[in-house]
Amino acid sequence: MSLEQFAARCHEALKSRPGTEGRRQVCALVKEALQDREFVATYIPEGTPERKVLYEDPELGFTILAHGYTGARGSPPHDHGPSWAIYGQAAGETVMTDWECLARPAEGRPGKARRLRDYVMRPGDAYLYEPGVLHSPRRDGPTRLLRIEGVNMERVKRDPYEAVEDAAAAP
Repeated sequence: MSLEQFAARCHEALKSRPGTEGRRQVCALVKEALQDREFVATYIPEGTPERKVLYEDPELGFTILAHGYTGARGSPPHDHGPSWAIYGQAAGETVMTDWECLARPAEGRPGKARRLRDYVMRPGDAYLYEPGVLHSPRRDGPTRLLRIEGVNMERVKRDPYEAVEDAAAAP
């Protein structure tokens, strides 16, 4: 599958089935693309930078990205603002954590989040994170991902969250 074919199929899914149903279909397309060794080798090869925009849809605004990480790296709990995101594991493993939002960011203070569960994403896995859903990836070694954002997140301001141990710590 070429990038152009993949992007066209994503566009069709999102245009014909707005909302969660179309995003679930795109998640299935990400899994399909990750099974295509030639697709992965061409668009997410070793040496891929940490963030490389492969395609940005001119009509719907979704963005297809390749990510490559060479060493250990993690991030705090976050959402994608008003957008959704699909993470697809191309190589290596990512430990993903789902978080419960205890308090949204407000008045310059970070939001509060409590860990719900951890799971390992292995090559071929893909997960959809709807708008407002908190998650955080941790990579303990080299990894490569195919990711789709509902909008290019480089142009979206996101508020920070911090992890807390329990609900008593939330304001």
